[in-house]
Parts: sequence; C-alpha cells; structure tokens
Amino acid sequence: MNIGEASRRSGLPPKTIRYYEEVGLVQPQRARNGYRDYAERDVHVLRFLQRSRSLGFSIDEVRRLLSLYGDEKQRTSDVRQLARHRIAEIDRKIEELMSLRRALGELAELRESASAPDCPILDEIAGERVPA
Repeated sequence: MNIGEASRRSGLPPKTIRYYEEVGLVQPQRARNGYRDYAERDVHVLRFLQRSRSLGFSIDEVRRLLSLYGDEKQRTSDVRQLARHRIAEIDRKIEELMSLRRALGELAELRESASAPDCPILDEIAGERVPA
C-alpha cells in the first residue's frame, strides 16, 4: 500500500510516517518505481508508534519499546522500568504545572491600586517587584 493508505489506516499523517522512516523506526519496502510500499506489519508498527508517543514516550524510549515488542524473549521488567520512568516524568511535570498554577493564581488575585496605571501581573512577568 502507498503512504496515503498507510496514513489512513494508521491514523498518522504522511509527514510523521516519513519522519519515523527517517529515524529508522519503520522501514517500508520500495516498489520498482521507488515509492514506499507499506505492508500490514508496517501499519501495525505505525499504530504501535502512535500509541507509544501518545503515552509520552520519547523517540529513544519508543525505539526501546519496539525492540522489546519484537523480541521473543522480551523482558517485562524492562518494559515496566520504562513505564515507571515515564510515570515519574509525568508526576514531575504535574508538580511543575501545579506550582505554575499557584504562582499565576496568586498574581491574578493581586489587587490593583485604583490610582496605579501599572498591572501587577505584567510587572511580575517583566521581573519587577510587585508590592505586597
């Protein structure tokens, strides 16, 4: 099948599929005319890649997952370790976002002086001290 059909069946845009080929995650056969010729197995791998990336795994982590998926002697502990690492990263990002939310919430609650034309939120973003 051509890249358009592989795109339709995998749910990935052709540009993403070409990128995955460029980084060596998928390697379709080439027809005599030089066009990519995707097989069912390629579409299956593309779906695997899409799901892995949607779970937040990096390209290197996806490469590792793909190698474990294709290994008859796959080690569940390796997959669990990758998943736990991803969970730790998600937890770290959640904490960072909550901290940002608190800081922005505090700024949004600052009262403006009726006579002051300045905006305390913009002043804080600009790095100026906001009076307490």
